[in-house]
Amino acid sequence: MLSYQHGFHAGNLADVHKHALLAWLLDYMTTKDKPLSYIETHAGRGLYDLGAPEALKTGEAAAGIARAADLFAPDHPYRRALAAAQVAHGLSAYPGSPLIAAHLLRSGHDRVSLAELHPAEHDALGRAMAGQGARVYKRDGLEMAQALCPPTPRRGVLMVDPSYEVKTDYATLPRALGQIARKWNVGILVLWYPILQDGPHDALKAGLLAEMPDITCFEARFSPARPGHRMVGSGMAVLRAPWGMAEHAAHVAHLLENL
Repeated sequence: MLSYQHGFHAGNLADVHKHALLAWLLDYMTTKDKPLSYIETHAGRGLYDLGAPEALKTGEAAAGIARAADLFAPDHPYRRALAAAQVAHGLSAYPGSPLIAAHLLRSGHDRVSLAELHPAEHDALGRAMAGQGARVYKRDGLEMAQALCPPTPRRGVLMVDPSYEVKTDYATLPRALGQIARKWNVGILVLWYPILQDGPHDALKAGLLAEMPDITCFEARFSPARPGHRMVGSGMAVLRAPWGMAEHAAHVAHLLENL
């Protein structure tokens, strides 16, 4: 249940899709001088080394961010977060969503709460986020979100990015997010999901729409990272997506689908 480690997959095209949209969203949210809450339920270790053996073993970063980084303008918030991580940690560094959020959010102004249950990943997350002002929890992320919501400040974003190694996630996530959405009726809820060849995401999307009819799914399709790899795309389901996000998501999907 706690075997998944994202270091084997960091920087793949799903990460590029997910992190580019998340960075745009957080950058958009900070254009207003109002504090916000950022809550992440499956935070991982926060910082990855794309030169590490696990990343080199799968080759997913080589097929992902190594090819896709230059698709984004230097002033895109995703590129800015990538550059900040490389300046701080070296050219092979790749920021997970917690560090992307830490770079784009405003220290002392916005509140960041992160959960990671895997012991080694949680310890690494604590080191990566040291000095960032984030609250890091070693607990079930959805339980944390249920406990914190509605948060203070009430304006904000919930990021849910599970590994889906627990196959029941596809059935249980819609109900859990629906409950949070009703408790936090102004929060922007974001759920990443993989698009796999055998299509388990179809039932997930149906469940999300049943719970939250106004949710929007932004998807990008791409070739498998290697022969036999089942993932052929990436999806981001967003409840209360702000103005302009659909247009930007379509642009990112076009970039990745034509890579």
